[in-house]
Amino acid sequence: MMFEVNPLITGEFILQTSSQPSGTIQTGLLAYELAGAVLGVVIAYIAYRGYRRNQSRPMLFVSLGFALALGLPIGLTLVYVALPITGYSVAVQGINQTFEVAGLLCIIYGLRA
Repeated sequence: MMFEVNPLITGEFILQTSSQPSGTIQTGLLAYELAGAVLGVVIAYIAYRGYRRNQSRPMLFVSLGFALALGLPIGLTLVYVALPITGYSVAVQGINQTFEVAGLLCIIYGLRA
């Protein structure tokens, strides 16, 4: 008679089953990211209209911030994915993060002014 050993007792744990999510999950995540980018661009447009209507300089910075933080990085990512470029993913991520931080700083400046 053989007894099965419980993996919790022996300390063997399965931490990860696959390195890449399935195609359906990746497509869903991309669609979700695109939805966030579209919302950011819509907010930037509404803030820009507020700037034009009231000549409010802080609204200009809020608009610029949303465009930089949400609109531009997704555009750069889509161009990177569409072009047949291999590598440079760290550089693209660094550029995206720089635009996001610059955008958030613009939003902070616009809200503090």
